[in-house]
Amino acid sequence: MKNKLLITLICFCAYSTISFAQSDDVIAKAYMKRANGAAGNIDFEGARISFDKAMKRMDTILDKKVAALGSIIYFEVHHQRPTEKEQLEFLEKARDYSRQYFLLEKNTSSEDYLNNTEHSILILESIEILESKIQEAELERLRKEKELRKIDSLKTLWKNKSDLLTLKVDSIYAFNKNNIAVYQKEDNFGVIDDRGKILIEASEYKEAINSEGFILLLNKKEETNKIYCFNTNDKTGFLLPSASDFNSLSTHYGKIMLPRGNGRLVTYPNNSFQPMVYDLNVKQIVRISNKTELFKNLKKSDVIGKYNKDGEVKVGKTWYIFGGHLGGGIHPLYLEGNYNIDAFLCSIDGKRIYTANGLEYIGAFYNDKSQAYKKGKTMWINQNGTKVSKAKDEYADYEGDSKVVRLNEGQYQIMKNGVIVIGDAELERMGDFLRKHKGN
Repeated sequence: MKNKLLITLICFCAYSTISFAQSDDVIAKAYMKRANGAAGNIDFEGARISFDKAMKRMDTILDKKVAALGSIIYFEVHHQRPTEKEQLEFLEKARDYSRQYFLLEKNTSSEDYLNNTEHSILILESIEILESKIQEAELERLRKEKELRKIDSLKTLWKNKSDLLTLKVDSIYAFNKNNIAVYQKEDNFGVIDDRGKILIEASEYKEAINSEGFILLLNKKEETNKIYCFNTNDKTGFLLPSASDFNSLSTHYGKIMLPRGNGRLVTYPNNSFQPMVYDLNVKQIVRISNKTELFKNLKKSDVIGKYNKDGEVKVGKTWYIFGGHLGGGIHPLYLEGNYNIDAFLCSIDGKRIYTANGLEYIGAFYNDKSQAYKKGKTMWINQNGTKVSKAKDEYADYEGDSKVVRLNEGQYQIMKNGVIVIGDAELERMGDFLRKHKGN
């Protein structure tokens, strides 16, 4: 019984296979007929679709006409493919079908053979042209890729160089006529030139005063006991004598006035009956060389009434400790036992400017003007204490061509004629740098 069933099953499978084979053959012929018809109507894309459906039901091509049709169809539609790679794939299929034709065609002298030979040559030439184009495109892609890698590398190199030429500071103030500026880093002040060269490191001084060619760096905002002066005229710096060198009882410089263009600086040390007048050009404290002679002249001019060997002068009915000379004939006057100035004597007309009226300090006299503090605010006066217009800082106007560029917070660069500079180092803008180096 089992044997009969097995024989029956085998027979059924064999029959089915034959039936399916016959069915595929019929369907393949039908699709091939459609492909022929479409090709005859110049609908090669439609012909390709039908041809492919036929080929799915055929194991191999045994008919030379089918091979020739396939070659023609794939050649005619290859240029419609969206990419050159796909076009080449279609041409290679056309070539393969053409080769199959020549395997099946035995009559090498027939017109059909000659026509297919011409067609085969056309396919091979088209493949050669397309392969050359693809190769050129690939070489161009590789060249561009290499160029992009080089550009990326150059950008990285430029960025690294740019970082080295970036000043890590919080602020850079205006350059003066001598191409020097104050800069700030965190809570400290220093000195920099217009090529980004740090002249005095911002690491110690908490305050800066920039006036008329001189920069003063103070170690404290209040009760300053250390002053570093940078002379922008000769690019030299030095420490001022301590307040105690001027007066043994003084522990700090007190009020510090603006340095003037003639190099004179006035400070008011604590516990002192005399302001400290310092010449920043010759680096020495300025004192009246012959006080007695000065007193004689002041008495002769009726500016003072009397004077004595202790350095005291009588103005009106009051005896004062004479506080030296601020320039312009202006002299501080102190009362015995009081380190605060009582009045300023203007020798040009004998006028006294009383500090009780609000004028607290007067600075060095230069260009017919003195800086003064009245009720905590700066003003400018002439030789007899009359308020005048603000003194012009002849060093304030920068004449160079450097520009300070803020990159980010705490990052600056100095641009000079379109080039980033720090000291002797220079770097072109990125675009110029890439154009200069990408061809090397």
